[in-house]
Amino acid sequence: MDADRHNITLRERIEALPEDSVLFRTDFPEYHSEFVGGTLAELTQEGMLVKLAQGIYAKPRRSRFGLVLPSVDKIAQAIAARDNAEVLPSGMTALNVLGLSTQVPMKYSYLTTGSERIIKLKNQEIRLKRGVPKNFCYETKLIALLVQALKTLKQQNVGEEELQVIRNLISREPDRSALAKDVDMMPVWMKRIVKPMLLD
Repeated sequence: MDADRHNITLRERIEALPEDSVLFRTDFPEYHSEFVGGTLAELTQEGMLVKLAQGIYAKPRRSRFGLVLPSVDKIAQAIAARDNAEVLPSGMTALNVLGLSTQVPMKYSYLTTGSERIIKLKNQEIRLKRGVPKNFCYETKLIALLVQALKTLKQQNVGEEELQVIRNLISREPDRSALAKDVDMMPVWMKRIVKPMLLD
């Protein structure tokens, strides 16, 4: 009976979570781990949850086209929050987030202040790679992302099209004083490209 009551409580808690949530087997430390695993497996079988990877589940959004899973970015941010870490898109992922590439990566890469790991989703992969503290010292998310994106793009590949995208992003950043400070901390060649845009 007691287990039953527990079961209802845990089920109810999961049922009450908003759609598009990411949850972990470790989110419910007050219950026995096997019991949590069993409940998550049941709810997955019933179609309320989708198992994304070992110990990671999603409560998908239901649309008229079927189930919509949380974005890769949302999953990466949820893993970071659980680990008390920060994550920052890097490589092709950073280019993609900023609109500097239309290529949709199958492997998403993030720098993290937490531990390195690879999370294999059904047809995608999230790679969390340990980043140096310098990558996380920017106040604005835009410049932190831009540094990663330009590092991947390389100086010789920054053409007029890329400059236009960056110009638009810079003009839309609301915190101008944080932006100016961040631009001053960028690597020299990047600063040379971005600093004149602050005056536009």
